[in-house]
Amino acid sequence: MVGVFYFAMFLAAWDFSLASPLEKDVCDLELPDSETGKVTYTPEQVSWGCLGQRNHNSTQEVHILNLRFPKDISVLELTIQAHEGNEPQIRHVQVILIVQGVINLLLQAPRIPVNFSLDPDRVFFGATDVNYTPLPDFFTREELLDWAQRTHGNITSYAEMDNPQSITLHLGQALPYAFPCIPELNFNMGSHLTWKTLALGVRGCRFRKGLGKKVAHVLKITQGPSSSPQTVEVKMNLSCPLGNLNPTLETVLILQGPRNINWLIDSHNNVQIETTGEYSFKIFPNNRISGSIGSDTLQELLDEVQKKYNASTIASYVEIPATSHISLWAPSCASTVETSPSPVLTTPFMMTCYFPLLSSLLLPQCSPDSMTLVLKKEFIAVLNCQIKHLSFRDPSCQSQEIDNQFVLSSTFSGCGMNLKKGVILNNEVTVTLTSRSEPVLIEVECLNTSAFSVQMEAYHSQQFLRTSNTIELGQRVYVQVTVAPAIEELIAQLDSCSLDLGPEADPVELIHDQVPKSPRVSFLMSDSSRIQFSFLLRGHMVPTPTAATLSCNVELVLKARKETKTTIKTSMKLNISNPIPTQGLGMPAVLGITFGAFIIGALLTAALWYIYSHTRPPGKRQPVMATVPASESSSTNHSIGSTQSTPCSTSSMA
Repeated sequence: MVGVFYFAMFLAAWDFSLASPLEKDVCDLELPDSETGKVTYTPEQVSWGCLGQRNHNSTQEVHILNLRFPKDISVLELTIQAHEGNEPQIRHVQVILIVQGVINLLLQAPRIPVNFSLDPDRVFFGATDVNYTPLPDFFTREELLDWAQRTHGNITSYAEMDNPQSITLHLGQALPYAFPCIPELNFNMGSHLTWKTLALGVRGCRFRKGLGKKVAHVLKITQGPSSSPQTVEVKMNLSCPLGNLNPTLETVLILQGPRNINWLIDSHNNVQIETTGEYSFKIFPNNRISGSIGSDTLQELLDEVQKKYNASTIASYVEIPATSHISLWAPSCASTVETSPSPVLTTPFMMTCYFPLLSSLLLPQCSPDSMTLVLKKEFIAVLNCQIKHLSFRDPSCQSQEIDNQFVLSSTFSGCGMNLKKGVILNNEVTVTLTSRSEPVLIEVECLNTSAFSVQMEAYHSQQFLRTSNTIELGQRVYVQVTVAPAIEELIAQLDSCSLDLGPEADPVELIHDQVPKSPRVSFLMSDSSRIQFSFLLRGHMVPTPTAATLSCNVELVLKARKETKTTIKTSMKLNISNPIPTQGLGMPAVLGITFGAFIIGALLTAALWYIYSHTRPPGKRQPVMATVPASESSSTNHSIGSTQSTPCSTSSMA
């Protein structure tokens, strides 16, 4: 029984050791802080915060910074910037600084008078000259806010932050918030305050069975609040404090996060990049490359790092919340002792050509009868690619060097060109390098613009049944753009649209960068061959235009290769109608007004006749007499009847 007990305890301990993949089962040891990377990032929110509304004519702002630091002594860079605009110049800035811990404050506020309220035992200034008044003790957030309101007036902003490295306050901006400033949890300060913090919990390890020599850095962003596309800039710096930088260290940067993130890499070091979503380099921001990370769990990611990328060490692993900027500094020092020098001369890793980015630079352009690729040598030098020449699928079609660039061109019928669906031109570029015996093959495609036709039509209703070349001021116009031929491999997008109203009025920009420029413009639907949108032209224009030209740029994009795209321009002439009787009203409104006027007129006529008939003077009515003269008796009796035959009978009846 004792043996069984100890065996069970061993299994439990072994199972517990598997709980954390960065612990002992995967790593031989935890890396010391001197070997792990340092990560800083710009959070999108503060722990607690709020914004108040400054009076438009006020020249005073009151900002409260409630800061918590994990260490006994920290360094804080505080920058205060004035907003340049039509707002009144801020002449008095009051900053209330609450610090848990002790900080050395580095202040940058050029030409801005700032007064502080702080605890001088917790805030040191060094050589900075700071005007301050001592701060009383507060036990709650409410006490602090009440004191600030009574002492300095309305509060412009309040922010609580943990372990900030730097803070930037932007003054003089219009605040769309109302008093009072009531702190909210996880508040977004927008452009009024930006700050950077040091990511805590950066871990590292060495794989037990790692045979490779690559070092991996893994940065993971947790799910952000928005599902729309976001750009996250990642700045990476590999250096050695001792100065002996390792030139042969192979580094892998792995960026994991939501699929809607587009990563923008800023690094002068040659590293291998793998991401979720798409990424690009800051020197070539428009050349996006699709990432290949498919791991969802931490264990799958670690297995992928070890097996797929042949990494022996994870020098940095950290999870951070939603952010727009990340900075990674990592040590990359050469060993002081050469244990086993290799006699084989190899090309240093940082001097090898980075093929994924080279592939993204080979973007062919199609004219009506040819495909052309242009590759500038200055880009090749940045990528450390030593290229002899380029050639198409037919090796006899080689590039020429013109104006310090490689130019490769072919007609649609030569050099092994393939035509897909009658519109997609496909070929293969062979890149011959001086430092590599085997050439690199890169598939290229472009669109034959001459094979496409774009038709644009205007309609009066959303049913898109009857076309019309006449639009009416004050009425919504429905537009349909049709691309032919329609193929599933393509995406049709409306890049821009504008309405030229001629010399009578300024042109109206309807759509720019695939975004409506006004609430009067709406996208209705879009697919591979058809786009529908509508716009409303205001009803009163002086002078009134009589004609317009609607011009649009339609962008066609390959689904499989989004960097392969082309733009086709289309336009149509429109007549503008502005009938004077209706003054911009539609036919239903005109008919309604006419019918209403008719009914009102008829009722008024009837009412006047009724009043007239009941209010006539008595003298104008037919007289009723009690006695009738004898001379008139015969005629009167005649009209009354034979029963009144004599004056006596008439008198008796009266």
